Amino acid sequence: MHPFWNKIVLFCPRWIAPNLLTFTGFLLTVVNFFLIAYYDYDFRAASKTPIPIPDWVWILAAINLFVAYTLDGIDGKQARRTGTSGPLGELFDHGLDSYSAVLIPIYMFTIFGAADLPPVRMYFITLNVFLNFYLPHVEKYLTGVMFLPWGYDFVMWGVSITLAITGIFGADFWQIPVFGVKPCYMFEMTLYVSAVITSHPIIIYNVYKSYREKTGKMRSFSEAIRPLVPLSSLFILCTAWVLCSRNGIIDMEPRLYFIMCGTLFSNICIPTTPLPQTTPPADDMEDIEL
Repeated sequence: MHPFWNKIVLFCPRWIAPNLLTFTGFLLTVVNFFLIAYYDYDFRAASKTPIPIPDWVWILAAINLFVAYTLDGIDGKQARRTGTSGPLGELFDHGLDSYSAVLIPIYMFTIFGAADLPPVRMYFITLNVFLNFYLPHVEKYLTGVMFLPWGYDFVMWGVSITLAITGIFGADFWQIPVFGVKPCYMFEMTLYVSAVITSHPIIIYNVYKSYREKTGKMRSFSEAIRPLVPLSSLFILCTAWVLCSRNGIIDMEPRLYFIMCGTLFSNICIPTTPLPQTTPPADDMEDIEL
């Protein structure tokens, strides 16, 4: 996508701040969230009983998401054009991206619906997305380099196309089995398998290689795993609430629960993001753990 972004950024006036591009793209994902939630708050619109979401909503959501993806791709290039790049811009960019990590999966959950993809499975998919977003930042904290996986581009293109197809053919299109398997199951398994095969092993290898060749930060074991403590705490506490809730919180208010988890996740990511830039001691992570 970089050749495309290199051309698009040339149309952007130099007086436009890179952070404005970043924030505008984020606002488009927020607009999508509220627009879809207005028509389908409880993930039931994919079934035949309620009134379906209007087709124009899906088309608009697809356009908004692709524009947001493009703005997210050119903000860094705009910063370099204007000589305003720096750690603060990266913090702002990745901080907003961390919140989008919960907003965008919710679009897909609405498409498939709670009947085929129960909220508890939606929840674990969301945790998988969080982990895929967080680990590259830990990788940069340890190696000094962020090897961004191709999966991000694939996901943004995939979700945009899926939203557009839904707008053209309707949500019922995703109820048609492919070789006897419903698309929602294929979507779920693709996310898990891609993480296990193409994301996590590469990150582990890059960290191992940096220690073996002494090209990374060479942090001690306790310093290396400390960024994982707040994320693990979030996963454990939120999962315990899901599994042990007497009122079935995940079934009662799935959308609010996902947003709560996303807010806490973003709160964890924001202090973690600038660590590779400023290289503070790992003791600074204590504030995150608390």
